[in-house]
Amino acid sequence: MPHSGAWRASFAESEDQPHLIAALDAVVRRLGGLSRRWRFDRMATVCHPGSGKITASFAQVAKFYGVGVDICPPRHGNRKGTVEKGNHSLAQRCWRTIGDDLSPAQAQARMDAFCVRADGRVRRRAGVRTTVGQLLAGEGLRPAPAAMFPAVSTVTRTVSTQALVAFAGNFYSIGPGMAGATVVVRHRLGSPTIDIATASGVVLAVHHRAPDGSGVIARHNQHVTALETAVLAGFSDRAPCRSKQRRPPTAAALAEADRLRGRAQPGQQVVVDFAAYITAARAAAAPPTTGKDTTR
Repeated sequence: MPHSGAWRASFAESEDQPHLIAALDAVVRRLGGLSRRWRFDRMATVCHPGSGKITASFAQVAKFYGVGVDICPPRHGNRKGTVEKGNHSLAQRCWRTIGDDLSPAQAQARMDAFCVRADGRVRRRAGVRTTVGQLLAGEGLRPAPAAMFPAVSTVTRTVSTQALVAFAGNFYSIGPGMAGATVVVRHRLGSPTIDIATASGVVLAVHHRAPDGSGVIARHNQHVTALETAVLAGFSDRAPCRSKQRRPPTAAALAEADRLRGRAQPGQQVVVDFAAYITAARAAAAPPTTGKDTTR
């Protein structure tokens, strides 16, 4: 926010328009409301980069949220002033501290906590001491719509050997027999369900979306039954398991075992004489000589 300097951010998996809309909606709700206008760079998901005219698809988004859209002039990437400085500070103070070992949900939680702490920054307006949070409360933001703009986001995923598809920190089941295949996960923003479909568009499963990052494994009962049937069909009691056959060691293996154990090979004779060990032990136990002649 250029007036208060408040920071809010949302991580997105992709840079396409549905993910941009989802991130904008998340930022709006974290700020507590809508501003009157939004300013963007010349990004293809918002406008035509050459002319700067808003695309028809994003015009529907702006109309849905009731905001005006301002596009930065060409070759003036830093025209947003205080917003650019806020982005720089946020990247240096928070983004650089987020390690690669965090999940997207954990990284988002850390970013949200940092932005809330940053509301305590001290500011002065007309000689009066205030904070960023107090200025944000006086921004006059309008209430956000009750629902999100109904865009459809899609991501591609690879099916695991357990017939599971990962999405937003959770796992959702499909039928067996597609391990390693590429599927498409579709989610309409604001909808409580997700669809898992093939690349050609055939829907394989519909699941209720669990909270992001909760680690839930959602399986339909029919998928569990089909997976158990497929696994059990691969076993048979008519022939012994090949991996459990006990084969006698070969002559080469026995010879190598004897060599490792120190046993004599055929035609060899090993004689152990402990006299050498006794001599060495007595020499080690004898007191050291000083080299001084004590005779008189």
